[in-house]
Amino acid sequence: MSGGVDSSVAAARVAATGLRVFGITLAMWPGSRETVRDRGCCSIDAVDDARRVAAALALPHYVWNLERDFESAVVRDFEDGYAQGSTPNPCVTCNQRIKFGVLLERARAAGATHLATGHYARTGRRGPLVTLHRARDPRRDQAYVLHRLDQPQLQSAVFALGGDESKAGVRAEAAALGLGTAAKPESQDLCFVDSDLKSELRVRLAGRFTSGAITDVEGTVLGEHEGLPFFTVGQRAGLRIPPSRPDAAPRYVIELLPEVNTVVVGPREALRRSTVEASSFSWIAGGAPPAGTECEAQLRAHGDPHPARIESSDNEAVHVRFDTPVDQAAPGQSLVLYRGDEVLGGGMIRRTV
Repeated sequence: MSGGVDSSVAAARVAATGLRVFGITLAMWPGSRETVRDRGCCSIDAVDDARRVAAALALPHYVWNLERDFESAVVRDFEDGYAQGSTPNPCVTCNQRIKFGVLLERARAAGATHLATGHYARTGRRGPLVTLHRARDPRRDQAYVLHRLDQPQLQSAVFALGGDESKAGVRAEAAALGLGTAAKPESQDLCFVDSDLKSELRVRLAGRFTSGAITDVEGTVLGEHEGLPFFTVGQRAGLRIPPSRPDAAPRYVIELLPEVNTVVVGPREALRRSTVEASSFSWIAGGAPPAGTECEAQLRAHGDPHPARIESSDNEAVHVRFDTPVDQAAPGQSLVLYRGDEVLGGGMIRRTV
């Protein structure tokens, strides 16, 4: 129970089944920091909101401090990724290693058999295997950030909000139940970032970045950057390089080259990639499909799916060719493959062609 409306309604729905239910809120902020503003699932006020919802539903409620686990498994991975010139997605790591990792393990030790969350996603069955599917409302779908869950984790997962409900419908249900989170604003920022991302990275990565060259795709130096962590593929704002002429086309970050500490920029068409290679691949319900398998590939949590074909794959890596070149392939982000609404699996983007 994060203290938001989604997990509040999820708790109400599982409690309505008559099963024994208890609520858990994770405290993952540093113990010395007196944080009172809303920081999604990591704030003091979120704990208070979750406790009030649990009381309204007559559920036992516990607060578990996972600060050290969160710091080592999520925040450190986030910092290392940016320091190395990639763009990580900490929500993917948090779902795999914290919510359905440490939390699920401790919940089982406390007597739980399943873990219900407010994610908008669905599970299904294919023989003995659990399959993962998009929510029916594509605007709310969160299956992308759950793609690293393995079979034991999915066997214990309950996604109570994966049906036809809209966000407005969930809020209306919370209001009808008298839950105080019904009108609570939705959290959009990373829960552990106190300010804007660039300022946060400047503090967190002090001493781990240096200035370097900004070049065009031919290697001509156009300017100087502050450090690779402050750029990502596809970025247009903040380059601080003068246009070559008044009518010149906008420049975008095309590539980051950590081995030479260089940011490469160019026109939008230079962003387009036909092939993406992803490593550390996780297949959800079965092994790697054969080469030639048609699928849809998604490159960002809220991005559009793109028709694609698997060129080669194994249990560690996959090469995907897009029917039409894409321009949002950033190393460090997740490449997630789908067949219809089923999530086949996903991995970390390492290289693009």
